[in-house]
Amino acid sequence: MENDAVLRTSLVWLAAIMVVTGLYTQSLKKAAVTYLFGMLAICGVVLPDWKYFDRPVSQWSTLVSDDDPDPSQSAPPRFKFYPVRLLIYTTVYGYAFHKWWKFITS
Repeated sequence: MENDAVLRTSLVWLAAIMVVTGLYTQSLKKAAVTYLFGMLAICGVVLPDWKYFDRPVSQWSTLVSDDDPDPSQSAPPRFKFYPVRLLIYTTVYGYAFHKWWKFITS
């Protein structure tokens, strides 16, 4: 991970959300589930090897080499738009958020 500030900021926000959830629901179990959901979400978005995942999904099964950078990349790979990857992330995190929300509001 190149920027530890993003990870620290995410963890601070997670702690605040966990405290608010715990106080609102008066449940330690729901606060713990919020922490677990938040850590999994942070690990899935902030920590992955972006050189590997910032490629079309069809190339995820091939290895990434640092030796031969792609000269055709004018924009940093972090800002490339891949619709299939966006669909996968939206589906996984949308479903997880829905299940978390149902659990918290029950």
